[in-house]
This record gives sequence, C-alpha cells and structure tokens, in this order.
Amino acid sequence: MLRAFASAFRTPDLRKKILFTLGIVAIYRLGSNIPGPGVAYGNLNQCLQDAEAGAQADLYSLVNLFSGGALLRLSVFALGIMPYITASIIVQLLVVVIPRFEQLKKEGQSGQAKLTQYTRYLTIGLAILQSTGIVALARSGQLFPGCNLPLIPNDSVFTQVTLVVTLTAGTAVIMWLGELLTEKGVGNGMSVLIFTSIAARMPAEGGDILQNRGGFVFFLVCLLGLVIITSVVYVEQAQRRIPVQYAKRMVGRRMYGGTSTYLPLKVNQAGVIPVIFASSLLYLPQLIQQLQGDQTGPISQFIQNNLLNQSSPVHISFYFALIVFFTYFYVSITFNPEDRADDMKKYGGFIPGIRPGRPTAEYLSYVLSRITLPGSLYLGTVAVLPNLLLSVTANGTTAAQNFPFGGVAVLIMVGVGLETVKQIESQLQQRNYEGFLR
Repeated sequence: MLRAFASAFRTPDLRKKILFTLGIVAIYRLGSNIPGPGVAYGNLNQCLQDAEAGAQADLYSLVNLFSGGALLRLSVFALGIMPYITASIIVQLLVVVIPRFEQLKKEGQSGQAKLTQYTRYLTIGLAILQSTGIVALARSGQLFPGCNLPLIPNDSVFTQVTLVVTLTAGTAVIMWLGELLTEKGVGNGMSVLIFTSIAARMPAEGGDILQNRGGFVFFLVCLLGLVIITSVVYVEQAQRRIPVQYAKRMVGRRMYGGTSTYLPLKVNQAGVIPVIFASSLLYLPQLIQQLQGDQTGPISQFIQNNLLNQSSPVHISFYFALIVFFTYFYVSITFNPEDRADDMKKYGGFIPGIRPGRPTAEYLSYVLSRITLPGSLYLGTVAVLPNLLLSVTANGTTAAQNFPFGGVAVLIMVGVGLETVKQIESQLQQRNYEGFLR
C-alpha cells in the first residue's frame, strides 16, 4: 500500500488528485470546527465536557459519529454527511417499491442522474428537519440533559432561523464537496468524508483510554484493534465465485462468447447499512421515553435498565438480532437472483451444471442465503464489540464508543480504505499499461 502511494505521488496527475483530495478534507474539517452563529461556544464546551464525564447516552450519537464530533459542537458542518446517507438509503429502498424509480434505474446514466437529483432534494429536506430539531433541543436545554448553561443566549426567532439555515447550507456544501471529490479527487467523495469524520474522533478516544485505564490497557486495546482490523479486511475481501460460461454465437462474420468468467458474491453483501438501520432503531426507545415524560414508571425503568444500558445483555442481544434481520432484508432487496439469471440468459451465459432461467435463479438464491448467514453474524459481532468491551475501555464513566476499533466505525474505515487503495492501484496499472503499449 505504501509503495502504491509513493508511486502515485511520482505521477503528476495522480499527485494533483491526491493533493486536491487532501485540500477538500482540510476544508471539511475546518467547517466542522467553526461554531454556528449565535452559539455560546464556551458554554457549549463546558456542557460537552460534563456530558462526556457522565457518559450520557445521546439520541444523536450516530449522527455525531458521522459528523466527526461536529454535531454536539453545533458547528457549521454539524449535520455532517448523515442527511445524505439517509436520503440515499431511502431512495435506494424506494427503487424497489416505486415502479417509476425502478424504471429510472434501468435507464442507465440518465436515469441514475435523475435519482441523484431526487437524493439531493431529499437531503436538503432532511437537513432542514434535523437542524430544526437540533436547534430546538439546544434552545430547550435537552441537547445536554443536566447542563443548565444557555447554549443559544439570544433566544430570538431570527437567531434560530439563521442557525437552521446555516446548518442546512453546511449540509449542502458538504454534499457539493463530496461530489467534487468524486469527480476530481481519489475515491468516492462521500465515503472519504465519512472516513475523515470517523478518523478524527479516534485520537481523542484513544487518549481517553490511555488516561483512564493506563498504558497496559491501551496497549491491549491497540493489539486487539489490529486483530479486529485484520479480520475485517479478510472478511470484506472474502467472496464466493460462481463460475459462468458464455456460449459461442455468431454476429455477422465474427464469433463472440465462449469465455469463462465468474459471478462474485461477497460474504458481506450488505455492507454497513444493516448496522446503521439497527443503530437507528435502538434509539427509538429513548425517544419514546423522552416523549412519555414519566421517568419513574415501570416501562421507563425497563427501557433505561435494559434497552438504553449498552452493557445490558438485553441491549446486546436485541442489537445483534436487528443486525442479522436487516442483513437478510437488505440483501433481499438489493440482489435479485431472478434479474441476474435473466441477464445471464439474455447474453448466453449459464452456470455449468445448472439450467438457465429459473433453476439458475433458485441456485443463486440458495448460495446467497448460505453466505449471508456468516456475513450477518460477522456484522453483528463487530458491531457489538464496543458493548462487550465496555468494562475494558471504561473506568465506570466513559461510554462504549470509547473503544475505537469496533462497531460501524471500523467497518466504514476499512471499507473506504480498501476501495481508495484499489482505485489508486488501478490508475497506476492503467498508466503502466499505456507506457508498455507505447
């Protein structure tokens, strides 16, 4: 990997792309640390320190993860990339439900451009809703429960509207930066920005472990993190290759086909989406508890002790079961064995020993269900690692997110890192092949 980066910097056009990528990342991190208008930054830092010391479970901790800690600081880029991720998931699910969206997906580049435009509109709408909710929580003092310092001293309507517009505009700028990075930089722009947000939190989390638990525990966590990252890389690269043979056919005077290839089915076919779905649903009980108002009732106590307590066996089991369920659900709506079998049949392809058409679809469905089980168990295990290791990384006060090498963070970082390195290597090989052909 280091050799690939060194070769990339020696190539002029690739060096420009890498420097452009680093420039966009620097702008993104700068916007994540600029406070929004009307926010009392000193009071905000004090409330944030008290909240971290008390390890309070936050309804928006997943969004805060994807914003690199900018959400709880009410910065210009406070919402981060989360509205775009949510909009992309919604549009992707609507492709299965709405026939018009499914038709657009089959139209190729023009249809995909239309779906991208719908995603942008939905992103702005979600950003308005989320920014309004966050400003309302900050104004009422519910963003940091127990902190009585005013976060927005000027409680006028103009100040609140200005802050909502600023946060929404920040989301639009992030979306533009991500698309610009995809076009002129290296890697997928949105994924690189998510990678940056998550990586920005790791040094602070590692410092908390070193300060609270000592050097020996910090060394063990780093060693365990290396094992986890190696395992995640191994599973992310794992795939079941189904051989596909294409029959020979005459087109004019030329013979086409007769080649052998394979259909790759990844073990982790769903990616990180099931973990995001499950994490979002786990915060619904806390929202219900806050809306209920009564914190001493039996239902509220059960929610507090079992569903919100991240080290509770009920919480861990429920979280694991949700991930397994959403893995099967997401794979079923994103990979259609019948469509894949029809495409193979249309171009004269077949799996050796399997008849084309419906038998091929049934065989693909059988294989996919077999490899989805270990994929779902793998996702669930990695996701609940911070909960299982809460006693190791915490000193009675620190939260489960202080384990840096578990959950959705390591899945995204490893996936984005592998994809970026692959793109750099493919561009390097392309330039080497051009020089060889000359």
